[in-house]
Amino acid sequence: MKKRSTYKFILILATSLVLVNFISSKYHQRFDLTQDKRYTLSPAAKNILDNVKSPVIIDVFLKGSFPPEFRRLQNETQQFLEELTAYNSNIHFNLIDPLAEGDNANTIAEEFYKLGMTPARVSVMENGKASETLIFPWAMASFNEQSVKIPLLKNKLGATDEERVNNSVQQLEYAFINAINQLVTPRKKKVAIMRGNGELPDSQIADFIKTIRPYYFVAPFTLDSTDVNPQKTLEDLKEFDLVVEAKPTEAYTEKEKFVLDQYIMNGGKALWLQENVAMETDSLFNPTGSAFALPRDLNLSDFFFSYGIRINPVLINDIYSAPIILASGNGSDTQFSPYPWFYSPLTTSPNTHPIINNIEAVKFEWANQIDTLKNSLKKTILLSSSPKSKIEGTPREISLNILNTPPDIASYTSGEQPLAVLLEGKFKSVYKNRIKPFGTAAKDDSKSTKMIVISDGDIIKNQVSRGEPQELGFDRYTGNTYGNKEFLLNAVNYLLDDSGLISIRSKEVSIAFLDTEKASEERIKWQLINLLFPLVLLSLGAILFSYFRKKRYLKK
Repeated sequence: MKKRSTYKFILILATSLVLVNFISSKYHQRFDLTQDKRYTLSPAAKNILDNVKSPVIIDVFLKGSFPPEFRRLQNETQQFLEELTAYNSNIHFNLIDPLAEGDNANTIAEEFYKLGMTPARVSVMENGKASETLIFPWAMASFNEQSVKIPLLKNKLGATDEERVNNSVQQLEYAFINAINQLVTPRKKKVAIMRGNGELPDSQIADFIKTIRPYYFVAPFTLDSTDVNPQKTLEDLKEFDLVVEAKPTEAYTEKEKFVLDQYIMNGGKALWLQENVAMETDSLFNPTGSAFALPRDLNLSDFFFSYGIRINPVLINDIYSAPIILASGNGSDTQFSPYPWFYSPLTTSPNTHPIINNIEAVKFEWANQIDTLKNSLKKTILLSSSPKSKIEGTPREISLNILNTPPDIASYTSGEQPLAVLLEGKFKSVYKNRIKPFGTAAKDDSKSTKMIVISDGDIIKNQVSRGEPQELGFDRYTGNTYGNKEFLLNAVNYLLDDSGLISIRSKEVSIAFLDTEKASEERIKWQLINLLFPLVLLSLGAILFSYFRKKRYLKK
């Protein structure tokens, strides 16, 4: 009887184990116990992952021996990808060590350069000694013969390795989900690159167009036909979801303004990069080393005033700025030297809006001040000058001779000045209660829509070297890469985002790091504690065990 009960118990136990394993293979639940919920996928991410119906392969080049800070990035990346695979089994990832085969590091680095994936050199502090190592903070996502590069390391001027890694971990979800979205979501939205009013040439906005093209259909559009058939021009423009005005320099006619106004009234979105001061850095490179900055009238003052902003014909002079590079010498003896140049502000972000959260400083040139006016629209200042800035009126002569004169810090009292503003809501028509430039069924109020106005056209301009467009934001003279490309891509994505993907950028993650200096100073102490404390604890346990055992036997 007892034997039968034992068999019955074993049978029930085995059946229970099989049943539990079967259920756990079909259904599972992961629990995120972190305070910042860094392993919890956002609703926008889940919506995109739900569209992955066939395998997406992600190769991550973050395997190997890393400094402690970057080992944290390695671990966080792996754990996040495990979360993706747990949510959708069509997501597969591989951790790859590019140097595993023992090839020369410089040879591997050259191959990564050719693929557009720049390796990173990081300083390693070990036992009080500094050294340098090469890492490859990149991933590559592939789907149906398409591939997308994924940068995993966020750079920021002046940031420590810990800050860089923390910024990178915060953007892991956005980086991977954005790449997957590019691969699995077909392009639907259309972007018009406006032409006909003296905008920047194609060669100087080539990298911007290249950057947004994986997301949207991009085409040029001109308002020239408004003189002949303005109604058809408006209907054609309404086919686009966003218009981009990249530094217009020629005044708009009333018919052109009316077409743009009615485009906005019909729910169209706009990205304006406009300057109300005519001034170029190249104009300073003449025998006198000077040029005049003059007000520029584009006939848009009433246009923007109706929408609640005003771009003033003044210049922002900012202590926190990018340098200007000047050449000295001749021929092979030519040297390029950086000098402080206060007309190239490096902007700060006054808030944590998804467009600007955790991006590198954006470089402006000859930026103007933006006033925000009171109306019903929601206005968000995306970028502003630093607190140490001042406003200079125009006309004004600008000379390179100012490089020889130290700035009067006491005069920089204007504080932060808005340079990029996001407008959201229902816009009022510029031509409400006014005579219309041409007959049409005009709308006086818009649907709910968005617009971004930036008081500098040069932030979209890429440098051109030997006829080839350079990366937007990259300065080939200093080697610095500013946040212009990321800011503009985020701006376009925000204006056209229906999935809520851009909202992931505002996710905050806090990473705790080891203080390497303190660890080096207290190394001996903690080694002794780690060696001796377990032995003391074990000895104490043995003594107590022996004492209680002896006491129990004495009672017997």
